[in-house]
Amino acid sequence: MDFVVFLALFATIGTWSVTALGAATVIFFRSVNTRLLNLMLGFASGVMIAASFWSLLAPAIERAEAQQGIPAYLVATAGFLSGAAFMWLCDQAVTFTRTRICDIPKKDDSLSRVILLLLSITLHNIPEGLAVGVAFGALQGGYTTESLTSAITIAVGIGLQNFPEGAAVSIPLRREGFSRKKSFFFGQASAIVEPIAGLTGALLVVYVEAILPYALSFAAGAMILVAVHELIPECQQNQKSQPYSATIGIVLGFAVMMLLDVMLG
Repeated sequence: MDFVVFLALFATIGTWSVTALGAATVIFFRSVNTRLLNLMLGFASGVMIAASFWSLLAPAIERAEAQQGIPAYLVATAGFLSGAAFMWLCDQAVTFTRTRICDIPKKDDSLSRVILLLLSITLHNIPEGLAVGVAFGALQGGYTTESLTSAITIAVGIGLQNFPEGAAVSIPLRREGFSRKKSFFFGQASAIVEPIAGLTGALLVVYVEAILPYALSFAAGAMILVAVHELIPECQQNQKSQPYSATIGIVLGFAVMMLLDVMLG
């Protein structure tokens, strides 16, 4: 197995670990500092938006031009829209599942509600794991400091948004009556699919090189949809009391990602 595949697996294990760290807050705290969470979500949004272009779309266009087949702009557009559409379908599945959870009577088995909740979160995390796997899989055949740093930064950005996500799962479960241990277990389990998806994405681009431009732009589309549809609205919820916490995080995240890509390029 190629070294970059091991890197992808290691990186997605890292993103899962950050989810576990966020879920662990249920053991120590009843709630999490909203200002810190908003700053982290904003920073992750900025990183993911910047990475979508410099680390994913730009390399996808370059790879597509090198293949001299379908025009690069069509490859990038098709991949980008496919990634966004796939993420949208996952989101629709999540919405449907959450509706089912609300419809389950309280007297029903709580395990059924937990299974549905985990299913919805698992679907949400698949594109994120794929994005990390594709970024590392693209390093096949040699890599530069710039490309390696870009892949690592994508993993860091997704990991940052996984921390509040883990807390967002474990803390509500605790409030519903689950023990701290069970709440933590289900919270960290919500991201266990990320290493699997990351490994799959890396293997695909390593052994089927022709799909790499599509895979890179696919990951970009998924990341943009997550950042714009979920992370930015989520971190702006307390905008009246904390008007610039999330905005500063977004600007800093974008600036850091842009600085790293341009400086190392």
